[in-house]
Formats: sequence, structure tokens, C-alpha cells
Amino acid sequence: MKTTLDLNDALITEAKALAAREHVTLTRLIEEALQLRLRAQRETGVRVRLPVFRGKGGLAAGLDGLSNRAMFEAADHDA
Repeated sequence: MKTTLDLNDALITEAKALAAREHVTLTRLIEEALQLRLRAQRETGVRVRLPVFRGKGGLAAGLDGLSNRAMFEAADHDA
């Protein structure tokens, strides 16, 4: 995909020089940098806050919430 970026002149000059030294295109150098940054973001273990229902209710009487089998069987009976 083509896009237009407004980059700092000194940064782009340095990036072009690095790309030339490593015999890669500037596009490839930028792609690699983005991949590294995105991978680092994923690996830092950034936690996502999940919504928690705080209303009344709960499991049906007699249903064992710690048993996958019981939960699947209960779901099948409701269908």
C-alpha cells in the first residue's frame, strides 16, 4: 500500500544512509522498524481491562461452574 509520511529531514537522511549501507530499500527499512515496534508492544504484556458484570444473578442452581462438561451440557439443554 502506498502512503505519504511527513518525516524529520535528519531522520530520513540517516535512514537512507542506513538502508544504503545494508543494501535494502528505505521501504524495507521502515517496514522492519514498524514490525519491531509492534512486536515489542505485543510482548510487553500490555493488559486490557475487560468489562465485569456486577449485577445480580449467577449460575443456575446445581450447575458446577468449575466443570467444563457441566457447562457444555447445560448450554446444550438450553438450545
